[in-house]
Amino acid sequence: MYPMGVGVMNARKKYGIKYPTLYATAASGKKDKEIEAYNCVQRGHQNSLENQPVFLINMVLAGARYPVCASLAGCIYLVGRVVYFMGYSSGVADRRLYGLFFYFGTLWLIGMVGRFAFELLTASGSSSV
Repeated sequence: MYPMGVGVMNARKKYGIKYPTLYATAASGKKDKEIEAYNCVQRGHQNSLENQPVFLINMVLAGARYPVCASLAGCIYLVGRVVYFMGYSSGVADRRLYGLFFYFGTLWLIGMVGRFAFELLTASGSSSV
């Protein structure tokens, strides 16, 4: 197992995709299977990067009130992301579905943030002027 960025770098070397090209196309002169295989690795990494800000914000907010539960949800999310990337980078895009359990971690974090917000908004002892 290796970091996702290293996986993309290895795929670039293997399939001959030069920087700054983000995704391989037919214009790159590669076979369809090579294009699909490289793009699966790149897309698995890109998708994780696209979702990371939301995960981190929810992790910090949930962790402020529920540190242990937020840690468990974060672990579920991260393991799911690794499985998602490994499945996607296999070259068969449907294998990414094995890692979709990362959504359980995401939804758990969102639920904790929602509950924390509700607690803050309905805290007793608040005075209205």
